[in-house]
Amino acid sequence: MTLTRRTFLTAAATAAAGATLPARAFAAVAPARPFINPMLKARALASLEAHRSLLRQVDVIGIADFNKASRDPRFYIVDLRSGFVTEHLVAHGRGSDPAHSGWLETFSNDMGSEATSEGAYLTGDAYTGKYGYSLRLSGLDMSNSNALARQIVVHSAWYAEPRMVEAFGKLGRSEGCFALPGVSHAEAMTRLGSGRFLYAEKL
Repeated sequence: MTLTRRTFLTAAATAAAGATLPARAFAAVAPARPFINPMLKARALASLEAHRSLLRQVDVIGIADFNKASRDPRFYIVDLRSGFVTEHLVAHGRGSDPAHSGWLETFSNDMGSEATSEGAYLTGDAYTGKYGYSLRLSGLDMSNSNALARQIVVHSAWYAEPRMVEAFGKLGRSEGCFALPGVSHAEAMTRLGSGRFLYAEKL
């Protein structure tokens, strides 16, 4: 066979097609590590330091980023010792999103507002009540000082499950509580527990 430019290129392509690719070409892509807005994290840590004397534990904290839509994971449980972070869906209050757009529009600390409040929280006792197994929250700032009186808690809810996002592109709304999917709620109750820090804001 006469070696021409065409036959050379054809032979090269055939050889390349049959060549063994390196194993890394088939390696699974590692899941992306949860990303927290650096400015939000910095503000949460500054608030943690400001309220440190009120906290029994400062090893694990929660951060809620309400700049994100409810369809996206925006509740983070952060181990400050190891840097290990998990992310979760969380619903906001109906008073913060009257049109049910899926975006938190405003915060409120008012009684009866059914809105989410921003600021620092102290996690309290676990109890079984209106929303099942729940975690009480006390507001540490003027912006959420009525949290305990408003019965703002961490609880699980059917309207915070991923299937709601799949069906409607957004979660349902709470009455101001941090409503989580069942699996996420179990982790929050275990890892956050009582006497720890939770921070919520929209930058």
